Amino acid sequence: MLHDLLSSSSCPGKSAKRVFALDPGIHVFLAAAQKDVDGQAEPGHDGAESERQALDASTHTSIDETSARYDGWRIVVVCFLLATFGWGLGFYGQSVYVAELHRLRGWPASLISSGTTFFYLSGALLVAFVSEAIRSFGPRNCLLAGVFTMAGAAILIGQVTEPWQLYAANAVLAFGWAGTSLGIITNTLGLWFDKKRGMAISLALNGASFGGIAGVPLLVAAIEHFGFPGAMIAAAIAMMVLMVPVILIFVGRPQVSASAAILAMSSDAPSATRIRAQAFRDIGFLSVSASFALVLFAQVGFIVHLITFLDSVIGRERAAFAVALMTAMAVVGRVLFSFVIDRLNQRLASAISFVSQAAALAVIINWHNDVALISACALFGFSVGNLITLPALIVQREFDPRSFGVLISLITAVNQVTYAFGPGVIGVLRDTSGSYSLPFYGCIGLELIAAVLIMIRGQHAKTSS
Repeated sequence: MLHDLLSSSSCPGKSAKRVFALDPGIHVFLAAAQKDVDGQAEPGHDGAESERQALDASTHTSIDETSARYDGWRIVVVCFLLATFGWGLGFYGQSVYVAELHRLRGWPASLISSGTTFFYLSGALLVAFVSEAIRSFGPRNCLLAGVFTMAGAAILIGQVTEPWQLYAANAVLAFGWAGTSLGIITNTLGLWFDKKRGMAISLALNGASFGGIAGVPLLVAAIEHFGFPGAMIAAAIAMMVLMVPVILIFVGRPQVSASAAILAMSSDAPSATRIRAQAFRDIGFLSVSASFALVLFAQVGFIVHLITFLDSVIGRERAAFAVALMTAMAVVGRVLFSFVIDRLNQRLASAISFVSQAAALAVIINWHNDVALISACALFGFSVGNLITLPALIVQREFDPRSFGVLISLITAVNQVTYAFGPGVIGVLRDTSGSYSLPFYGCIGLELIAAVLIMIRGQHAKTSS
């Protein structure tokens, strides 16, 4: 098993990869990249000869992604900050909005929570088209649009006085989420990294955890000091003041490895629509998409209900500590994995992560000892962060690099649509059965099914060279 876990496909030319299409984000800089490599075309050379020379020259151009001076690591810092605000105001912030609007307006929690579900579903539809947006407008403009839209949505949520306004604000927030969350981060980093893409994504997505650890407490403190509307305005201003200059300064022309550049110059790549159609007929893609959708359904639903469950077992103070420890372990797990994740058998690593979460859930259901429960929460949290990183790495390894942007956006959208219903379904099962045992056992079942599904690779298609 250890041998399988550490098996690597570090040589793209020898790994079997399904061929779908050109990564849309690469179109943005192909012309400039070719000019840099090939220089001015000599008179008398036709287009085919010029392209051949460009490809020939690009094979001798190497980018040292391990160097601390490589520009891509600046993009990792930008994406870390982006994830901090994106998850702080978009994902974790939803719990703050539900509590504040219930306190200020007296609306039922079910009404406000339905606005959250609307946000997740709307965001999922938009995330599916992130790669096309990057192709059309470039990564810098897309990141700036995400920042301004998220900031505007934050201000709107603070001004909500009627239920319909909540849905309108969440619709705007969905656009901001699409421009600051997983889809755009993985697509953006894919334009700078190839061999170290796993480490880059893992490190950048620590910002998501930081958004929960630091962002939410700061938001709550700001609400106590400025009030809900004032706090949301302050958060929006802070986001724009920090992020806009950072993006303008550091996000320039993307860089990819020579092998990706060669593939990017293919002139007969199918459209993004065709990529999606082929993906839903590919067993290997479906196994990745379905397994992570099931796990994230269970994971998000469990986390949302965790404090409520632990409160009645070990008390609110220990419950809060358990959740904080789980979040901290998500950071630890992601950082530790970042150093080896590019060399792992990533499907096997995913399956082990799923089983570890199922084991943690079994302990949480059956042992009511303080130490056992807190330890189980730590075990569950160790793989939480990696479950949003691993799909992108499996897609990178097993599918043609030209289809990376479209496929990872599609997986992100499918996952988000699925986990949007997790908290609601678990809540209904809890109310129906009278305890959390039934829904949590259901989560264990989903985790174990996913562990089997993820090991189904399907039949490899053409080998890219």
